[in-house]
Amino acid sequence: MNKSKAIVFSGVRQIELREVTLKPVSSTDVLVETWWSSISTGTEKMALNGLIPSPPFIFPFIPGYETVGRIIEVGDHVNQNLIGKFAYVAGSFGYQDVNAAFGGASQYIACPVDSITVLDGIANPQCGIALPLGATALHIVDLAGVEGKKVLVLGQGAVGILSADLAKHMGASLVAVTEPNEKRLKISAADIRVNPEKQDVSAALAGHEFDVLIDSTGIMGAIETGLRFLRFHGTVVFGGYYQRMNIDYSQAFDKELSFIAARQWAKGDLQRVRELIAAGKLNAEKIFTHRCTPDGDLKAAYDKAFGDAECLKMIINWKPAAGAEACSTGR
Repeated sequence: MNKSKAIVFSGVRQIELREVTLKPVSSTDVLVETWWSSISTGTEKMALNGLIPSPPFIFPFIPGYETVGRIIEVGDHVNQNLIGKFAYVAGSFGYQDVNAAFGGASQYIACPVDSITVLDGIANPQCGIALPLGATALHIVDLAGVEGKKVLVLGQGAVGILSADLAKHMGASLVAVTEPNEKRLKISAADIRVNPEKQDVSAALAGHEFDVLIDSTGIMGAIETGLRFLRFHGTVVFGGYYQRMNIDYSQAFDKELSFIAARQWAKGDLQRVRELIAAGKLNAEKIFTHRCTPDGDLKAAYDKAFGDAECLKMIINWKPAAGAEACSTGR
């Protein structure tokens, strides 16, 4: 296998499905046949718009770091028993004629065995798509130290929803969330769910003083409002990526707040999330709201993933027989 179809960002806002050449499978590599990949609404959106003009985001390149597939070949120094197993793949640089950032949106992927997470024990291996977002949320909750504490999560995008779920699992005494999209609120498992566009947030959270504020909005105004509900010596965890911070310092000063920036995830977090999904303690499927196929209208699918507030996670189904639906449709 030396050829593969792949989604390629060929220029600013230019997407195509093209044939690419795989590098040979080395003695420590595996070859994965992709069943599902998905669209990142953060990194990939910025990259497609040309906002990351540095390696490895040099056009043309293959995006994707959320991929699940079946291992169909292994190198000489890799356990043969892996053949036939499903695995999460964090991308690949194994291409000869195109850049990779991160290279997971490909029909076939050659990558080091150390870069995969085998999905043994998970009834629906498609849930492996959620491992990186779940691991990000888990790292946020770990940094927050939520056990026995009241937690307020701003925003119920995919990371916010998983953060609220994991905060409850990790022993938070109360989890409240704010989110203006009603469908996202309905998916959330929080104890208190507030739509700031339809409810008075102060009234909805009356009587509660929160120990931890987790932000997954990236909106400075929302963060400033959230700070009002923190107790003295409370903690703020920034769960997104922010080009610039601009919030009123007075609340931080008056309450002696602590601020933590969550970078990505820690070693072992992918495996921890896999175990939580396998044990039925984390429902990853609920963030899979939309689906498409690689040979459909890719631009429409990416536009919906980037711009539709009701699209939490767009799944790209590379095996139509596995149950793909038309591009840009709901679940």
